[in-house]
Amino acid sequence: MTDVMVTTGRPELTRWRWAVTAAFGLGGITISAWGPRLPAIKTELGTGTATIGLLLAGVTVGAILGLLASTPVLHWLGSRRAIAAALLLIAAAMAVMGLALIPGSVPLVAVAFVITGLGIGTLDVLINVEGAAVEQAAGRTLMPMMHAAWSVGAAVGAGIGAACAALGISPSAQLIAEAVLIAAVALGTATGIPHSRRGPAGPPPQDRAARLRQWLRGWLDLRLLLIGVVMLGVELGEGSANNWLTLAVRNGKGQTAAVAALFLTVFAIGEALARIFGGPVVDRLGRVLTIRVTTALGVLGVVLFIQAGNRWVVLAGVLLWAVGVSMGFPLGMSAAAESGPDPAARVSVVASIGYFANLAGPPAIGLLAQSAGLLSALWLIVALFLTAFAAAGSLRPSPSVSEPADTPHPGT
Repeated sequence: MTDVMVTTGRPELTRWRWAVTAAFGLGGITISAWGPRLPAIKTELGTGTATIGLLLAGVTVGAILGLLASTPVLHWLGSRRAIAAALLLIAAAMAVMGLALIPGSVPLVAVAFVITGLGIGTLDVLINVEGAAVEQAAGRTLMPMMHAAWSVGAAVGAGIGAACAALGISPSAQLIAEAVLIAAVALGTATGIPHSRRGPAGPPPQDRAARLRQWLRGWLDLRLLLIGVVMLGVELGEGSANNWLTLAVRNGKGQTAAVAALFLTVFAIGEALARIFGGPVVDRLGRVLTIRVTTALGVLGVVLFIQAGNRWVVLAGVLLWAVGVSMGFPLGMSAAAESGPDPAARVSVVASIGYFANLAGPPAIGLLAQSAGLLSALWLIVALFLTAFAAAGSLRPSPSVSEPADTPHPGT
């Protein structure tokens, strides 16, 4: 974790907490900056849908590279400067993207997407490691609230894009303006993160080869892989909802397109609210029982969604589905960060599994839907929720680390 004294006072701890939460929010804004503008971007570049798909794949490639780069970046710069650098890299790449749209340069836009993904992947690991450090200093569960800030940021980013589209503001102007705003807020936010040693607490800094070996060993750590299984289950459930829920409501349940869109909105709100109010629940029940309760509710929700005919029962299923996916990622990140030495490397491993599920899950559902139908394909989510339920014991705190609720911090 970051090198923070246990005597951190309440004002400093509060400032630290909200600085990290703001970084989560900025991350959410960045990932939804271009989505609402894709039709206009496609027109400005004069390309087809396939080319746009390849450009978006660049974000994924960059994010995976960012996950791999996050650990050495943290060791090199320390948490405050690393988080600021990741946000500034994203802002710079978004500005380049906006500038490249003016002459319609597809290669430059492609490079900008890859670099943006690189910044997002790096930022994702860094803020989760820092968020876990805040939790340990505060002595209570805060990661779900921080991940809710990411969700809210994504909604804000989508809203900015929709508003710019409605007002006739070009994607290039929007992206450049957002880049300036993100850079300014990032510099202000970073000052709330305490200065730390370069890298997490532990032995003296290792050379690059040793750090790489340590990261690779994480993929052989059974507990870390089981945490990844929990995240695999809930992230596939989340990614599938984001990609397939509206189509399943429209075609599988016979509802209008407007109602289908409303159901997806309810899903997003339900997930955000579960994260906002989930911290005290985790402090009372512990991570393991919380994951088992939420994934069980998720199973019930998806089963209701598949089987029910009444749209109000289907809507109740959507809400339970949202609760089911809400806690696995934030609690999995907390558990990974404290599960052994070098939290950034360990978070990178489980984050990679979560990214894989979010990216590979929706296509897997689509392939199943071709032969079995979309509603029947959703039984895969039920199976993975049950797998996450079974693997929930991996989130239990290590013997040397008690549950947050059991370690009150003198400054809180």
